Amino acid sequence: MVILAVTWMANSGNEKAVVEIFRKLQTASRKEPGCLMYIVHQHRSDPHRFFVYEQYQDDEALNQHRQSPHFQEYAASLLPRLAERLQGDLYVLLAERSST
Repeated sequence: MVILAVTWMANSGNEKAVVEIFRKLQTASRKEPGCLMYIVHQHRSDPHRFFVYEQYQDDEALNQHRQSPHFQEYAASLLPRLAERLQGDLYVLLAERSST
């Protein structure tokens, strides 16, 4: 399993537009066969800040997600015009990692 955790910061005044884009991206991404989880969070006290938690079956599923029309439209094209991607980190489940 591959986990991706991404933080975005909406430009001032674009919070509602970013919410709508994330809603569309979340809905479409959850329909992908290799997507196990896709959840978008908005910070409680800072409405500019968004956190996206994603789980995919494997690297191939993540790559398919990144090539999907909805990702290209929303995450690659529209979001960068309205927000800044601050951080993106890839993780694996500790239970899946062999001890050495």
